[in-house]
Amino acid sequence: MITVTGEKITVRGCAAVIIVPEIAEREAGYIKTLTTAGDADAKHEFFALAQMVLFQYEDEELKVEPLFSPLSIRHGQDEQRLERGLVICRDHEGGLRLLAHEEMNVKKLLEATHRHCTRWVRLDICGAPPTQV
Repeated sequence: MITVTGEKITVRGCAAVIIVPEIAEREAGYIKTLTTAGDADAKHEFFALAQMVLFQYEDEELKVEPLFSPLSIRHGQDEQRLERGLVICRDHEGGLRLLAHEEMNVKKLLEATHRHCTRWVRLDICGAPPTQV
């Protein structure tokens, strides 16, 4: 189980999370992904997740939940901290949540995430050695 916590927010039971720090707008290599599923389809899972969230955000079907403090993302014994940026969460039923710190350029961060995940899948399809995320 993946849990995301911060001041006035707790998201429990996430099946997949994409952590997008503010710097990812310029350097996509800082994007991190977490999943409770096996690694076999993880790249495709994150590609689909990034694409769905971007499109739903652009179509105003998915609203941003504002963040006012750093976030802690716990997956088992591993814990990540996000000072500024956004987090995409998918629960086990497919429900999506988009959390972002105030004054973030959400559209640019989502576009960077989508490009990053698209390249990751393309490298896999083309047979190139995958890059570590």
